[in-house]
Amino acid sequence: MPYIGNASANRFVASKAATQFSGDGSTTAFTLEHSVGADEDILVSVDGVIQEPSVAYAVSNGTTLTFTAAPSSNSGNNIFVYYLFRTVGTVSHPSNNAFTATNGTLTGTLDVTGASTLNGNVTLGGTTPTLTIGDAGAEDAKIVFDGNAQDYHIGLDDSADSLTIGLGSTLGTTTHMKFDSTGAITKPLQPAFSAGITSTISNIAIDSLQTTTLDNEIYDVNGDFSSNTFTAPVTGKYQLSAVFYFNQIDASAGYYILRITTSNRSYDRVMNMAGRADENYSSYTISVLADMDVNDTATIGTLQSGGAAQTDMTGGTYFTGVLVC
Repeated sequence: MPYIGNASANRFVASKAATQFSGDGSTTAFTLEHSVGADEDILVSVDGVIQEPSVAYAVSNGTTLTFTAAPSSNSGNNIFVYYLFRTVGTVSHPSNNAFTATNGTLTGTLDVTGASTLNGNVTLGGTTPTLTIGDAGAEDAKIVFDGNAQDYHIGLDDSADSLTIGLGSTLGTTTHMKFDSTGAITKPLQPAFSAGITSTISNIAIDSLQTTTLDNEIYDVNGDFSSNTFTAPVTGKYQLSAVFYFNQIDASAGYYILRITTSNRSYDRVMNMAGRADENYSSYTISVLADMDVNDTATIGTLQSGGAAQTDMTGGTYFTGVLVC
């Protein structure tokens, strides 16, 4: 009937309270419109006679009403089933309306189709909870962490059979760490470099530190090496190593120092020349796990104390480094 005011809001509606069937004298099984838990949850009338639960009929699987004897074939609907359990207030929610609740408990399997938003904390209870993403099909799957400035993801690259951690909500946009099927872990953006020399540095000057000129950049992951100098992009522990390849090492020198110089400190290897002869084709190495702050720099160099400026440094001289932790 007409009313004054706003239209009433969508609300829960009660499920159907009764079902009617027509007997044919031979059919004994009928499908109920609602699942019930026990024979006593329904009231059954045949030709106006109330039937005794578990004697005249039974509900075998929650939805199948089975009579002991086939109901008669009187004209019209002569079988009436009343759902007694519905009187406790169970209702059905309209499928095309949103559902809102303050809280609730679900027992069994929750199957959600489409996008879902969960606000607040989510806890998986039980002794061995499992969160499965994907359906074992040939597709990628990922978890996206939606940040204010940047998104990050953890995802399965199904075609490559690998798990990646990276920047961006799209899988494979930028990979920071990759776990492949063999168990190998790679970090494609981890700071690392290698540089050497291609032209001989002749007659190195004596009695002062000479920074080694590195004119051959072999690789420079993350772009942190330039003009003979490595610049730490983040604070951490860096493995730094140098190989010096000499000709005409002067026995008359007091000593040689092979040095890795960082902003925090210097790391030396000393070659005492006492009792030694001139040397050709000689390689010496120095390696250190250096503590470097962000924007600290590192270079390599040599210092010859005394003797003649006759020592040459040749190809085979390298400076390498990588962020360890």
